[in-house]
Amino acid sequence: MLIINIAKDFSEIPGARFREDGEYSGEEFREDYLIPKFEEALKAKEKLFIDFDGGYGYLISFLEEAFGGLARIYDSKIVLNTLEFKSEEEKALIEKVQNYIKNAKKVQ
Repeated sequence: MLIINIAKDFSEIPGARFREDGEYSGEEFREDYLIPKFEEALKAKEKLFIDFDGGYGYLISFLEEAFGGLARIYDSKIVLNTLEFKSEEEKALIEKVQNYIKNAKKVQ
């Protein structure tokens, strides 16, 4: 199983939605960390485990851009079937992220 621990592998303090909004944005995380690992997991037919613990708060804009953005590139069912989530520190976070994935609208 492939793993991304956001706090250790990316930032303990994730930023806002877009790169232009500042450091550690959801867009940066998606493009530079999430997509490469996601594609690796798809190729290997493995799960990608996302660990949210250790971070100091996740903005809605970060989460929607990272995970909703992934579902706008790939089918939301493929994303949900490939990703597994852990959040002991904020249990409701997992449901929020799953909803961002389910409700992501494809870019035409």
